Parts: sequence; structure tokens; C-alpha cells
Amino acid sequence: MIPVHTAQEIRDAEEAFFAARPEVDLMRRAAQGVSRSAQEMLGDDAPASSQSVLVVVGAGNNGGDGLFAAADLAAADLSVTVWPVTEQVHEAGMAAAITAGCTIIDAIEAARQLPQTALVIDAVYGLSGRLGLDQVLATFAAEVETLRVPVLAVDIPSGLQTDSAVLPEHCLRATRTVTFAAHKPCHVLKPAATACGEVEVVDIGLTMPQPTLWQASESDIVRRWPLPGPTSHKYSRGVVGIDTGSARFPGAALLGTIGAVHAGAGMIRFVGPEQAAGLVRHQLPSVTHGEGAVQAWLLGSGWGQTEANRDRLSARLGPKVPAVIDADALVTLPDTLPPNCLLTPHAGELSRMLNVDREVVEADPLTHGRMAAERWNSVVLLKGATQYVIKPEGVVLLAVPGPYWSAQAGSGDVLAGICATLLASGLPACDAALLGASVQAMAAARRIGPWPPDVIGREVASVVGEFTRYW
Repeated sequence: MIPVHTAQEIRDAEEAFFAARPEVDLMRRAAQGVSRSAQEMLGDDAPASSQSVLVVVGAGNNGGDGLFAAADLAAADLSVTVWPVTEQVHEAGMAAAITAGCTIIDAIEAARQLPQTALVIDAVYGLSGRLGLDQVLATFAAEVETLRVPVLAVDIPSGLQTDSAVLPEHCLRATRTVTFAAHKPCHVLKPAATACGEVEVVDIGLTMPQPTLWQASESDIVRRWPLPGPTSHKYSRGVVGIDTGSARFPGAALLGTIGAVHAGAGMIRFVGPEQAAGLVRHQLPSVTHGEGAVQAWLLGSGWGQTEANRDRLSARLGPKVPAVIDADALVTLPDTLPPNCLLTPHAGELSRMLNVDREVVEADPLTHGRMAAERWNSVVLLKGATQYVIKPEGVVLLAVPGPYWSAQAGSGDVLAGICATLLASGLPACDAALLGASVQAMAAARRIGPWPPDVIGREVASVVGEFTRYW
């Protein structure tokens, strides 16, 4: 798991470091990481003297990092120009850059030189950066993209906000981002993360606290997946009860059941309406129909918005059986849910659960996901380009990301079925959500293109089957 730290956590760690080791220059350490990464990006294909680097610097410490990096690059015989975008600059950094032979230019000269520039280093805004760019920087950023000039961002790409997932209209998109001590939220939360390129973390010696945000990798999913053993049988692997679908939305029931079957459910009992049951019988003959004991429920997918939903939900929720509660059931939640339940809203559903506008949720998904997890004392899997798995105590795990083709009707139904299988296997709701969302993303990555969600759901079986090679 990759730890992710907020801007304030980084600031606190820096203050603690300065108090303990005031003689150490963290800015120089950071600058050395930037200059090394810049030289890697430039490569060895051309003589150093012909490699033109443009360093765009702001007024704060981020600008200081860029200026000291510019001095290092000029000392390595690279042709380095510096464009200060503000009158105020880091004085010691500017003195070092000038002494090393850097040329100081203005916005007009920066635009003129851009077509001949091999690399732009973005050192305008750092931890305290604001969303968006002013008109001059926005025009420059657009021209950088048009000319496809590689960009190395220092800490975060200018235009992003450190702790935000928001991607503003204007930002300086990076080919690579060099950040210090730890990943920041904008490096991993989409859509903002799409502007960061490859993210490289440079260790500058800070001691970081235990994070509340983690990014999962594929290896984490492989290690945690519950594989059957020699003593396994259908009941020990987990019996999933599925009450989904309606006359209007029978397909949702089939899709969720496809997800449950291909994630490895030991047994499935389908108890949804007959219109949905007929589809399930036709395509999935291993599924049983009728009441019986289950280890977890899948509820809500395809119910439609009806007055009967509250009673339908309460009839299935018992004190000892956890449930994946999806879609239309989410707006009829009781005040108290059974232990180990998993709620699977997208932003629109979460907005209705919390009675706020969808745009408010999309602007700050972490805060609102945490509100719901605390409100219902349940794990929340907030679906979207980034899939947030949020525990009631506020710890957040990010699922392995997948391709954007997955944003289609029915994907959430399949995901709910996968999670229900994992919940029935005995996993905590947090692990069921993390593994379910991640394995669906991994299956989608094997089927790049507009494959329908039922195809991706069936592909999950192949992905899970490959996990055995690592055990």
C-alpha cells in the first residue's frame, strides 16, 4: 500500500525536522532530486550544451526548489533559463541560479524560446497552490501542450491543489512530477492525478505520521484475495443471497449475479422477482433460486425508486448477516445497519443520502464519503474514476485504478456482486470493497475498449485464477 499524506501533514513533518536538525537544508535536498530527475528526462541523446531547460518559478519555497535545481543544471553545462512569474522570488535561490550562469527572462521571452525548449520545470506553486492559473500562465500551459514540450513538476503541477481531486480548466500538465517525502492526494485522486504524469517520490529525510489515506497496488490485491484450499467447499467459500432487479430493471440482477459467480462465490441463492430470475436461470444455471441461509446479502441493484424499497430492505437486514447495499436501497437506509455492511454509492447517490448537491460531493468526495461512513457506521465504497473505500473511523483506501471505459451503466451492478462474494467469504467490508473494486479494474484493463460490463464481470474469473501463480 502506498501512503498518501496531506499538505498539513507534510508541513508538520517539516517543522519537526527543522526543530530537530536546523543545520540541514531541506531545500537543497529537494533541489538535487529535481535536477537529477530533470537530467534523466533529458537523457544522453544530445550534448548537454544543446539541452535547453526553462525553469518557471514562483515566489515561495517551491520556486526556491526550482531555482536551486536550475543552478545544479547550469553547473552541469546545460543551457538554463529562468522565468520568474512574480516580482518576489526566493533570494538565495535566485542568487545561486545567477551565479551558476542561468539566464533570467520574462514571459514574452519564455514564449519565444518555448519551441526550442527540451524541458520545462514547473516550480510555480507548491503545497499552498491554488486551483487554476492566471491568464498568462494558462496561455503558456496551453502552448506547452500544443508543442508537446515535456514538463517536470516540482511537488505538484501548478494549477492543482494539493489535497484536492479537482482538475481545473487550466493547469500545467506534467510528464513527470517529483514530490518530496510522500505522495500527496492530488497525485492519486482522479481527475487531478491525470495531470501529474509519472510521480517520483524523493526521500528528503522527513518522518511522516501514520497516514489516513492509502493507494492500493495490484500486488496488495493478490496477497489479500481469499483463495480456496484443499478443505474448501461451497458453504465455506460463502453463500451469497441476492435480492435485486425489478420488472423495469431485470438486467441489474443478472449483472450483479454475473459478478458474484465469477468472483468465486461458493453458492448463490437468488430471491429477486421473477422477471429477473428468468434472466439469471437462462444464463447462470449454477445459481439456486429460493430462500435459505446466506453469509451475505446483495440488495438494491435495479430495484427502481418505489415506495416498497424500505420494506424490501428491512425484510433482508438481520442482526448477524452483513450486506452490500447498492443503488436504490441507499436512499431508504435505516438509522442502524448490521455490522460489516458495505454501502456502494456513486456521487449522485451519495448526494441524495446526505441531502447535498452532487456538485458538492464531486468537489470534495473524501469529506462527504467520510460523512456517510460515520453516519451509518459502515464502510462506504464511493464509485467513480477514483474508487474510495472509506472506513467509519475515516481511514481511506484507494482501489487499483482502471480504464475509463468502465464508466458505463451496469458496471456498478457487477461490482456490487463481486463485493458480495467477498463479503460472504468472511472478509471485512473494507477488504471486500477494496478487492472488489480493484479486481474489476484489473479485469477491465485486460479488455481495453467498449466491452459491456457483463464481459468484464466474466473476465474477473481469469484475473482471479492468475492469482494462484503468486502463492
